[in-house]
Amino acid sequence: MIFREALPADIPALHYVRMAVKENVLNTPSLVTTEDYRAFLTTDGKGWLCETEQGIAGFAIVDIKQRNIWALFVHPLSEGKGIGKQLQALMLDWYFASFREALWLTTAAGTRAERFYTSTGWRNTGLQANSEVRFEMSYEQWMKSKNATEESAAL
Repeated sequence: MIFREALPADIPALHYVRMAVKENVLNTPSLVTTEDYRAFLTTDGKGWLCETEQGIAGFAIVDIKQRNIWALFVHPLSEGKGIGKQLQALMLDWYFASFREALWLTTAAGTRAERFYTSTGWRNTGLQANSEVRFEMSYEQWMKSKNATEESAAL
């Protein structure tokens, strides 16, 4: 597996992964355009991906203007391999090296994504009007979560 910065040339593969997921399905694909990806990969954010011999296995994109996680998706055939956790770490390390404002995201309730964010230190701030769960991650919480992960890996 290779983790690297996502580039505009990767957009078709990123969108393929986005459309392949089984949870948090994008019911109206036209709501996420090539221009959206391009903006978030160049001027409005930054993205990373995981590449395997089979292609793009997952990707993560942070929106630095709205201070949110725009995307963190792993192809269903690549789930359970730690790809999401590594992508999240790359993204949060980069973001918090430059910014101190908390990040937020929303995800569907009762999903693997909700459990993932809870288990990786995100703070649940409640249910939104659209029935999605909102999470926040502060710089301090990320440093605490990251240090705990590094300490347990060293054991």
